[in-house]
Amino acid sequence: MRTGIATVCLSGTLREKMQACAVAGFDGIEIFEQDLVTSPLSPEEVRKMAADLGLTLDLYQPFRDFDSVPEDLLAANLRRAASKFRLMSRLGMDTILVCSNVATASIDDDGLRAEQLAALAALAQDHGVKVAYEALAWGKYVNDYEHAHRLVEAVDHPNLGTCLDSFHILSRDWDTAPIESFNPEKIFFVQVADAPKLSMDVLSWSRHYRVFPGEGQFELAKFLGHVVRAGYTGPVSLEVFNDVFRQSDVERTAVDAMRSLIWLEEQSAKWLDAAPASGNGAGTRADNAAARRRRYPMELATLPQVAEPAGFNFAEVRAADTAALETLLGQLGFAFNGRHRTKNVQLWTMGHARVIINEDSSQESLDPQAAGAPAISALGFDVDSPVIAAARAQQLKAPAVPRKSQADEEIFQGFAAPDSTEIFLCQGSPDGTAVWTGEFGEGTEAPAAGLAAGRSAVIDHVNLAQPWQHFDEAVLFYTSALALEPQPYAEVASPSGLVRSQVMLTRDRGVRLVLNLAPLIQREGAAAAPEVRESAGTGQRRTYQEHIAFAVDDLVATARAAKDRGLDFLQIPENYYEDLDARFDLDPSFLATLRELNLLYDRDADGEFLHFYTATVGSVFFEMLERRGAYDGYGAPNAPVRHAVQYDHLHQLNPTT
Repeated sequence: MRTGIATVCLSGTLREKMQACAVAGFDGIEIFEQDLVTSPLSPEEVRKMAADLGLTLDLYQPFRDFDSVPEDLLAANLRRAASKFRLMSRLGMDTILVCSNVATASIDDDGLRAEQLAALAALAQDHGVKVAYEALAWGKYVNDYEHAHRLVEAVDHPNLGTCLDSFHILSRDWDTAPIESFNPEKIFFVQVADAPKLSMDVLSWSRHYRVFPGEGQFELAKFLGHVVRAGYTGPVSLEVFNDVFRQSDVERTAVDAMRSLIWLEEQSAKWLDAAPASGNGAGTRADNAAARRRRYPMELATLPQVAEPAGFNFAEVRAADTAALETLLGQLGFAFNGRHRTKNVQLWTMGHARVIINEDSSQESLDPQAAGAPAISALGFDVDSPVIAAARAQQLKAPAVPRKSQADEEIFQGFAAPDSTEIFLCQGSPDGTAVWTGEFGEGTEAPAAGLAAGRSAVIDHVNLAQPWQHFDEAVLFYTSALALEPQPYAEVASPSGLVRSQVMLTRDRGVRLVLNLAPLIQREGAAAAPEVRESAGTGQRRTYQEHIAFAVDDLVATARAAKDRGLDFLQIPENYYEDLDARFDLDPSFLATLRELNLLYDRDADGEFLHFYTATVGSVFFEMLERRGAYDGYGAPNAPVRHAVQYDHLHQLNPTT
């Protein structure tokens, strides 16, 4: 599949955009007219630069409000078109995008539109240009791609075809199956964009909220599958209008964009293999894949196939000063299993929950008081084949982060996530043990002190904070690289503003990853920053909090033991327990236990949920929880309480903020 991207998707100058597209690995680009008009580069220099970078110039756009106009405007429009065609000749480009008219001073007459498009096609032929006519979702009279295609067929000119744009089609909920019947020679260009499902006018939706494939909710694999079945062989190009993308690092956004097309290519191939064309009959996926390759001229590449992770293998926290972190883990009931024999790291365990403390003092920060403070730095996942899973991630543009290993030490396959978290792929074992723990201390995972026989602990979920400008990128990354399924996002109120929360998980809930888009708080005084975290590849660092949640069999017993060890619980306000009693009519003795231990509670039709949080150390805090029955949530009604209590606690520690 030939890949492309419109320059309007990216920040920066035309030169910077073209360089970023080449670095990301795109085959070609669409030149958005404003980028050329504002560039000091001449058309000839742009043409040469594209050739030097190995980029094709696939589409010049947009040409607006041409059709359905009175006779006097038609002459002006044709003069304007001729000027653009001459410019395209200097650029070495042969296809222009013409949008359906959105102006009010237009005439609703398909016969007139066909005549005017025929005149444009004839003029384009004189200049060696092809016209790709596109139905805008908010077009005055032509807003349906099938309507645009009927006009193209009525004109029947070799230099007039259609442009299929997924946003204009899917935002209007048009059926995409009719695309299969289109003459592929009349499909001149295909543009793709994803978007969240929003209730707003389609123009504002389009101009501000498009995202790259895999970052929204459109059925893009199905859309592209129909395009492939039609026999189209041209570029599949991204056209995404997004306020955040146009403020973000240009190379990073280009890489994210390329990752989205790689993912879409794979998903479209899967859709075609799972839904063979009518008349072919059902077959195995392998049979269908072979038939697809024989039947359709567009080749869709696929990635190494991997199963979703079986669970968390470990979580790593990096800290220059580890004393507070060690104390906190000990109070929770974790056992110290020794230091690594060659690396400056510690292992702490409770049941099958493993926490590595990386004694790294190399962190840099815009806030000198936050440098080296505890922060989540890495996650390990159990997978069937670490090598194959790592190869998939690298093909999805994930940078490798290998760790130095000595003889007889486990070699982890690793790569960096967009938020700078290092992801390591571990060979899982049926009994939940890990061979690499033998590299620490005496090589045994001793039971934590005070942990009753028969009880266990696992990492239930990890909450990672995301920089505002890379949240969508992170969702796509964890979807494509780790096969996690994004759930509908929620918004939680906090004293600092709304916090957007996106759960990513495996089907069996063995891995639950929660991505939070926390508000960026400007505080006075460096000491106020609870965390400073680098955004991968940018050198920027931001203030956020994150946590690791551990599930146990008996939370009340765990909390009592932690209290006896001196754990500093977050103090839950009495108002919370009065409200809890009003909502659930709890047994008085049980409610008294919740109050005594500062435990939080939730209940739904499937079960119950108990949990508590620790104070924050650096940027990290811990959650201990117990799931009763089939409760599958995270105590969402309690999240505002947690945010408020943590906010008060941090401000008590830093009263000047």
